Amino acid sequence: MIFRGIIEGLRLSLFAVWSNKLRSALTTFGIVIGIVMVTTMVTVIDGINRSFESSMAMLGQDVIFVQKWPWGFGGEYRWWEYVNRPEMEVRYAPAIEEQSRLASAVSAEASRSGSVAYGDEVAESVMIEGVTQSYLLTSSVEMADGRFFNEEEDHAGRNVVILGYDVADVLFDWRDPIGRRVRIGGQRFEVIGVLERQGNFMGMQSFDNMVIIPIGAFRYLYGLRRGISLRVKFDNDQALQEGQFEVEGIMRRIRRLDPAEENDFAINRLEMFEEQYRAMTGAIYGIGIFLTALSLFVGGIGVMNIMYVSVKERTREIGIRKAVGARYREILMQFLLESVVICGIGGIIGILASRIAVHIINQYFVAHLGIHTILLAFFITTVTGVIFGFLPANRAAKSDPIESLRYS
Repeated sequence: MIFRGIIEGLRLSLFAVWSNKLRSALTTFGIVIGIVMVTTMVTVIDGINRSFESSMAMLGQDVIFVQKWPWGFGGEYRWWEYVNRPEMEVRYAPAIEEQSRLASAVSAEASRSGSVAYGDEVAESVMIEGVTQSYLLTSSVEMADGRFFNEEEDHAGRNVVILGYDVADVLFDWRDPIGRRVRIGGQRFEVIGVLERQGNFMGMQSFDNMVIIPIGAFRYLYGLRRGISLRVKFDNDQALQEGQFEVEGIMRRIRRLDPAEENDFAINRLEMFEEQYRAMTGAIYGIGIFLTALSLFVGGIGVMNIMYVSVKERTREIGIRKAVGARYREILMQFLLESVVICGIGGIIGILASRIAVHIINQYFVAHLGIHTILLAFFITTVTGVIFGFLPANRAAKSDPIESLRYS
């Protein structure tokens, strides 16, 4: 019986919406804006979350970074306290690996931007990474083709190179790059490997637009006077928690710091990214929820007004239905369903508009429209329809049948 009443209510609701197409379309406009805002916000946050998790995996799990500069996020960054610190040195990496009980691998790296050429093809603004051989253990890079350089090539600083996915695609397209020679900084390097596609860091910097060479070859090309960073890898999170203090002690011994002296180096962890990231996404959620609620409130008020107009126009119809035995809940259900249908149409249009918005956003940033976002949009439209349609529906359901029949 209830199911039949719902079907009948939906039929009457769709007929009422179709009979007033222009009015219904104008009413749904506010709902469309609200749904576009909420779905766009959620898709961007979802896209950022996916990109963040992927980016953290790219940087390596259970890794600390020993560097001259501490990572700074927001607030005042006291750069003047760090600028005169001594630079990191490559020799620190084997010293830490030898003295640490908890570290599983230690690598040194330095980087700069440059171009890589093969014949007439040139890849511009490529990140050129000079690393030690253990970089393969401290990072999450994987080989798609070829191999990583070995310890002998590392110590000798041989002119061998591993290409990032995008660099290999630009220079060689469909051709096999292994064994070919590319030009970096005026020198020829033999391609010995290609990295797996890794994607972008936070939807911005591409990890595929890089090449890796032995740090000895990097020293010959660009020097190693500044910008060196150390990666220290641990087997698990517990080892990392204890190991960061162990590494700090080792670095203090290497730098020969007195107990009263402050560290002249920084130990950075990915958790610093995560804390700031959570704060950033929390702020985005807060602003997005406020703007979405405001848009849906305005749209809901429009729905309520139109429903009051609809109730007023159909007063005689309501009186006739009550006169032939329609009960309170049936009248209430009819007008609630009409309100939900109007909001649902706005939700469908909003989701279609959001798909277009997500496509545009992905050209410049990151966004992901998942099924849970679509379900959330329909849930919001249903709740909006029920909340803002209740008062008009309740007024219609409680109207006096005699007075309603007299209305003209």
